[in-house]
Amino acid sequence: MSTKGTPLELGTEPIGKLLLRYAGPAIVAMTASSLYNIVDSIFIGHGVGPLALAALALAFPLMNLAAAFGSLVGVGASTLLSVRLGQKDYESANIILGNVLTLNLIIGLSFTVVCLLLLDPLLLFFGASAETLPYARDFMRIILIGNVVTHMYLGLNAMLRSAGLPQKAMQATIGTVLFTVVLNPIFIFLLGWGIKGSALATVISQAIMLLWQFRFFMKKDNFLHFSREKMRLRSRLVRETISIGLAPFFMNTAACVIVILINQGLARGYGATGDVAIGAYGIVNRVVFIFIMIVMGLNQGMQPIAGYNYGAQQYGRLIEVLKKTVLYATAVTTIGFLLGQIFPGAIASVFTTDRELIAYSIDGMRIVMFFFPFVGFQMVASNFFQSIGMAGKAIFLSLSRQLVFLIPCLLVLPMIVGKEGIWYSIPVADGAAILISGTMLFTQLRKFKKQM
Repeated sequence: MSTKGTPLELGTEPIGKLLLRYAGPAIVAMTASSLYNIVDSIFIGHGVGPLALAALALAFPLMNLAAAFGSLVGVGASTLLSVRLGQKDYESANIILGNVLTLNLIIGLSFTVVCLLLLDPLLLFFGASAETLPYARDFMRIILIGNVVTHMYLGLNAMLRSAGLPQKAMQATIGTVLFTVVLNPIFIFLLGWGIKGSALATVISQAIMLLWQFRFFMKKDNFLHFSREKMRLRSRLVRETISIGLAPFFMNTAACVIVILINQGLARGYGATGDVAIGAYGIVNRVVFIFIMIVMGLNQGMQPIAGYNYGAQQYGRLIEVLKKTVLYATAVTTIGFLLGQIFPGAIASVFTTDRELIAYSIDGMRIVMFFFPFVGFQMVASNFFQSIGMAGKAIFLSLSRQLVFLIPCLLVLPMIVGKEGIWYSIPVADGAAILISGTMLFTQLRKFKKQM
């Protein structure tokens, strides 16, 4: 009997074909999502102005923090789901799905209320000036109001991927992107809603596709579906979900802290042109994000395959999917490196016509992407440990770059080399994190090979 199209294929079908089948839709979805972020920035940059681009960069830490709480549930639960499917425990798989919905509702609402009450102080702490605060406030108010929708949408997409339905997850993401790209110019240019229109387009698009996800999971004939009794929180399952989800949670939280330090450092170091420097960082971040998202798509494709085969103790297949994912990820980040080094001016000009902003973006892009060819390997290594439920190692690798290396660099290097030290901190931290990841991964692989 053929296992294709069922969770059993994760343990039987050829790894190369599986990775392409699972990562392909995720990559398409992630690329579409990152392209949306770029198109969104282009609309804001040309339709609202350079200060709005800086405000978008200032809002990024809070959005990262929201994503951190979303990943605490989504990534942890999707990893558990893959392992349970590998063990053929379908009852637990449906309980995991129900708990994802309940946890996202509770955490999403709590995050929204707290952040809305503290919004202005948070944005000022993130580096907002009197000129950029109104833009950042208008954008984040709407994003926060729609935060529960975002959490549920992302959480259910993670469930679709881990359930062996990557095409469904891809359709949800592409649908969100298409709605957003259509609504953005209407809201920003036609209706004149400015940066508020961009935020509203995002929330409305996610709400539409969340309803589509609900419709799919409400079908009782699906092996994975909603049922009221399975939405009651199970304390043990919640602890396991959060334990595994702590790795991406800490990674996103650390990323929030990093962006705050960078924005504060740029505002302080560049003085009167601090808002422009922050806007430049926002542009560089958007460009880097394209390639990071593609690697994340590869990781999402690897995750259910690695989780299933680890649960089934098929270590040869586990190692094979890791090697192929590392190879593809390295190719992606190498392409990003070459584009960032050779065409930084042309890339920056897509976002703005402001010459000063373009000049800062060119310098920043070349520095930030110096070690970029090896960043893909570091990301895959961290995700690999997370995919097989080794939460402690995944957390350490997720945090090593940000907390152990990048934060000290951000605090020390500007005192040694001046304001450019903010930019140089990023490749220095990348290099150190790559070495640590390689050491830990190769040590773990030797242990697996002994069990084969």
